[in-house]
Amino acid sequence: MEAVLAIAIGVLTGSGVYLLVRPRTFQVIMGLTLISYAVNLFIFSMGRLKVDSEPVLRKGVEATLQNTADPMPQALVLTAIVIGFAMTALFLVVMLASRGISDTDHVDGQERDET
Repeated sequence: MEAVLAIAIGVLTGSGVYLLVRPRTFQVIMGLTLISYAVNLFIFSMGRLKVDSEPVLRKGVEATLQNTADPMPQALVLTAIVIGFAMTALFLVVMLASRGISDTDHVDGQERDET
């Protein structure tokens, strides 16, 4: 399970970095989004990956981290998902405004000559 999660985080981070260096603004925004997903998975994995552990306290089960899931990384990731969605929406609005002003969607505002 840990290897699959590590590979997923690596693939998301690598894809995000690749998209960050692209010349178009939409690709940069998608790269930032992929990197934020990778960070969310990383934070989530900090809460120890444990199968079949109780998410809440129950009678008869001792309240230790050995028997229950850690709720703090889950709360952090949930908050990060909401903030990331809002920032992606803001980036898209800024991208559309920039494209309307400069008539191009390149990051530097200039089209490259392909001659």
